[in-house]
Amino acid sequence: MRVHVVSDVHGNAEALARAGDGADALVVLGDLIDFVDYHDHGGGILGALFGAEHVAAFAALRREGRRGEMIELSKRLWGSLRDPQAAVDEAVREQYARLFGVLPAPTYAIPGNVDVPALWPEFEAPGLHFVDGEVCEIGGLRFGFVGGAVLPEGVSPRRDEAWRPYLRTREEFDKAVAGLTGVDVLCSHIPPALPQLTYDVVARRVELGSEALADLIVRERPRWSLFGHVHQPLAGATRVGTTECRNVGHFQRDPRPYVLRW
Repeated sequence: MRVHVVSDVHGNAEALARAGDGADALVVLGDLIDFVDYHDHGGGILGALFGAEHVAAFAALRREGRRGEMIELSKRLWGSLRDPQAAVDEAVREQYARLFGVLPAPTYAIPGNVDVPALWPEFEAPGLHFVDGEVCEIGGLRFGFVGGAVLPEGVSPRRDEAWRPYLRTREEFDKAVAGLTGVDVLCSHIPPALPQLTYDVVARRVELGSEALADLIVRERPRWSLFGHVHQPLAGATRVGTTECRNVGHFQRDPRPYVLRW
């Protein structure tokens, strides 16, 4: 059996169309949408709505950790639109139409934090399985799936913004993980909370991982734990007991799927 696994597609539909070549199935671990393109400031949804100059300023503030100024810039940009929510939804649907349209059958997909899972049912198609929170058998192995990212402690989800990333409370995320019992392959968007897997060496910061995923690995001992989210991790892989924990890569920039064989 041969399964290809990708994550952090961020709008790269051309490469995604080839991701399943030669595989029995394709697994997509989220972040299909290209919202802020840090490599091409004119790309992505923010680039399309506000232009490369504003995105460059936003990216610089984020990179320098100037959160207050970044929030103020974001408010000004969204305030310049007549109907921000409609503009975002249109841009997201346009990207999803391209991305979901090139996926082979069968594909098993979960949303990342830069995704809008509420819109996914609009793109259902034969052989395309949306499996967030589910356990599925693929080639005789049990794959457990959990999407999204964990909301940082002390941060409340915003309901009044045009762009709402898929951030789940720790309780909600942990409950979803708890339902993934008896799995051979643990599939998530974010990594388990292990320092070498959560530290981004380019951004020079620790991304949020999941303690619940780390605990499940120790308890259930799956063969593999597969994830993305951290684009330039300190370590692309490590072992926890008998489990291989593997960041499958930043597919937008390095469009090679991770190949799983058994």
